[in-house]
Order: sequence, then C-alpha cells, then structure tokens
Amino acid sequence: MKPKRLAVIALAGLFVYLALYTWNLRTGHLDALTSATGLEVTGWVLQPGRWIADEASEYWHRYAFLVGVERENERLRGELDRIALENVALREQAVATRRLERLLRFHPPKDWVTEGVRVVAHRMGPAAALETVMIDKGLFSGITEDMPVVTTKGVVGRVLKAGVTVSQVMLLTDVNSAVAVVGQEHRTKGVAFGRGPGKDLAVRYMNINADLQPGELLISSGLAGIYPKGMPVAVITRVERSELSLFLDVTATPLVDAGELEEALVMRPASPEPGGM
Repeated sequence: MKPKRLAVIALAGLFVYLALYTWNLRTGHLDALTSATGLEVTGWVLQPGRWIADEASEYWHRYAFLVGVERENERLRGELDRIALENVALREQAVATRRLERLLRFHPPKDWVTEGVRVVAHRMGPAAALETVMIDKGLFSGITEDMPVVTTKGVVGRVLKAGVTVSQVMLLTDVNSAVAVVGQEHRTKGVAFGRGPGKDLAVRYMNINADLQPGELLISSGLAGIYPKGMPVAVITRVERSELSLFLDVTATPLVDAGELEEALVMRPASPEPGGM
C-alpha cells in the first residue's frame, strides 16, 4: 500500500476517533456500552468455569458419599457374617444341649449306673475291619471291656477295647456282634446278629410258631449277661417262614443310627453299698 493512502486512512481514523471521543465526552454512551460488553464477556468466561467447579464439587461429594457407603456396607457385611456364625454356633449348642438333656433324663435299670461319653471317631463302612466308634473315656473313668453302650433310643453296642483314656465300641451292625433279644409283645426269644455296614440285623433262633409281625420291638433279654434286660435294640422289618427250618427268618433295623452318634452312655453294674449284702 502506498504511503499516501496510509496517511489518508490514518487521518480518517484519527478523525473518527476524535469524533467518537468528543461524542462520548458529551453523552457517555461508549463508556456504558464498554462496561456492559465487558461484563457480559466476563460472565461468558466465568459461568462455564463456575459450572465446571460446581459439577466437580458435586461429583467429589457423591464419590466421597459412595466410598463411605461402600465402607459402611462392607462393615455391615462383616457384622452379618459374624452374626451368622454366632447363630450357627448357638444353634449347634442348643441341639447339643437337647441331646445331653435327653441323656440326663435316661433312667438306667435297677442295679446299673451310666457314664456319659462323647464319640471322638468313627470307623465304619466297607473299608473298616470292624464296625466301631471311639469314645473319650477309658480305664481312668472306670470303663472296661464288654460294658454296654446305649443312648435314649436304644442299644449302640459294647466296649470292645478299653484304653487308658479312650475306648473302642463295637456296634450292633458288626458281623462279630450278637445280642440276646426278646419280642416285647409276644416274648419270643432269639439272638440278633450284625451283618455288616448298612444292613439290618439277622435275628435267629426264633420259634417258627411264634406270632411275630413287622413293627414289633425287640429288647435285650439279659440272658447273655452283657446287656441289662429290657433295653430297646431293634424293630422287626421282615418275618418269613420256611418248611425247611425250625426257626423264623427275621430281620430287624437297629434303633440307633451309629453314623449320627455324637454322645452316648456306658452302663456298668452299680457298686454295692458299704455294709450291704
């Protein structure tokens, strides 16, 4: 651009500036416009920043609240887990207490006393040499071999071996077990033999003419001298007659499920009172 033209533009601009300046001095419109325009521009710049700051603050508060809620939920979950475990322990304690109360209510036959024991181990099933359980008392507690072991439901078995502090109990279901029994209703005598794990007892030597029926209770007859008379042993489940035998073919289910056994009673003859006959 030529210098002359630049000079003309500069003079025109100066003239316009001076005119506006003079006009503004008289009216003040330009100052007001400038103030209003600057204020709006400032608002346009500050408002988005303020909105961002507010949103960030709200997000932080929500985040902090959620973190607090999560921590509280975690604490409550831990508390619920603890309470659940306590409830399980209390229920187990209540069940054990009921079992012990039933044992305490057990009244042994005359001239017999009982000793409460806990089952500490099971050795049952096809892999076991003998169907046995281990109890937590032995010779120190007066436990000896052949003492009968019972629950409030009926006969469990007898002590096979007595150690110093523990003993081994042979169950009714063991193939070496034999109990002299009698029908509670028809008084038919016989011997109940164990047949192995998971099987009913085989009851032999019962008169073929006896009027036995499934459902009759078999109790100990006391003839063998190990079990006291009248202890529940098993319930008859099958009765068959054969022309080739003089005896009934009888099977019976033991009243005590040894797999669920946790406590029991060992029975022994009561010691004679001092000065007694």
